[in-house]
Amino acid sequence: MKEIKLKYKSSQCTVEIPDKNLHGILNSQDLPEVKNAEEEVKSAMQNPIDSETLSTLARGKHNIVILVSDITRPSPSYILLPPIIEELVKSGASYDNITVVFGLGYHRKQTAEEMEKLVGHSIFNKIKCINHDIDDCINIGTTSRGTPVDIFRPVAEADFIIATGNMEFHYKAGYSGGNKALLPGVCSKRTIETNHVMMIKPGAMPGKCEGNPMREDIDEAGTLAGVDFIVNAVLNSHKKIVKVVAGNPIKAHREGTKYIDKMYKIKLKKKADIVVASCGGYPKDINLYQSQKGLENASYAVKDGGSIILLAECRDGLGEKLFKEWMMKAKNPQEPVEWIQKKFMLGAHKAAVICTVLERIKVYLVSSMSDEIVKNIFMHPVRSPQEGLDMALKEYGENSSVLVIPYANSVLPCVEN
Repeated sequence: MKEIKLKYKSSQCTVEIPDKNLHGILNSQDLPEVKNAEEEVKSAMQNPIDSETLSTLARGKHNIVILVSDITRPSPSYILLPPIIEELVKSGASYDNITVVFGLGYHRKQTAEEMEKLVGHSIFNKIKCINHDIDDCINIGTTSRGTPVDIFRPVAEADFIIATGNMEFHYKAGYSGGNKALLPGVCSKRTIETNHVMMIKPGAMPGKCEGNPMREDIDEAGTLAGVDFIVNAVLNSHKKIVKVVAGNPIKAHREGTKYIDKMYKIKLKKKADIVVASCGGYPKDINLYQSQKGLENASYAVKDGGSIILLAECRDGLGEKLFKEWMMKAKNPQEPVEWIQKKFMLGAHKAAVICTVLERIKVYLVSSMSDEIVKNIFMHPVRSPQEGLDMALKEYGENSSVLVIPYANSVLPCVEN
């Protein structure tokens, strides 16, 4: 018998699994933090991927925009920006020629204090910093998949665009980073929604770029908008920089994905009957809307008709307003999937994503939500992972296979061909 500790809310709980049933514990393989983060950024820019150096490309440009992540993302902008601006000044740009734009997508605007925290005191006092305005966008074209590319006016009017950010798995666009700083970062509501509809199409999944309609549409939008150069940080599970990639918005991004895969993509020979998955405790399991990522990742390790025992406290309940509304009014898991195809709504989209998992997998949920609510959203309430596991083992038989994912929000199981 193997006793395994798992994070749940602000503490831990345990589950005991018979040795004959336990087929593996899937953990990330962190790469070490770089010794000098600033030197790593400089080195990446001096050795750009499929691109000339930033100082060469930016020579003669007079309206330079740097796209920066908002406070909901762990991007170390305060580390990335000083070497970038140093290179721009080397190319002949003045501080007055440079604008930092916070890519908000559909999020709220950043306060001045938040902006300063994100970029650092020195940059904030030297460079103009502004929020993306979702209502002040101009159209610069349409992608081959029919997405109208409406870009925040100051970005559309720039003569040089640099995209920054961090890289991690994205539950439908493959990975964050690269041209995602542009779309959804600094686009209009209709652009974001048109692109996000693609998340329910085949190929839209974490850890996949080529053949992923959502990511390919994002990259095409970035090309249309003229993103010139990217600087992306790859972070380990402790949010420390392990690699910085710079250069061509697509080629450099793809190089960065290799480091994400090394740490977080775990190969499996076959899927399991049962997966016990923790989102990683508070705040990652603060509500079901946030816990969706762990459920999505865990679903790639489970056979059709199998079960996930998901540990997600959900102290704030379901979370996002529209997501809650759709989950509670649906009569079956098929309805949100049908609704999102008729009318895409941000927030509600995660109801459709969760329900695509529930259509093929039984989910036992360990949470603080009432049994009534859990049952209403097509899951099975249990008081502990042990209770859920015992029920699943009884259902699938004494020889059923079990996998454990202690940090399901970060780890992506990948079944070998």
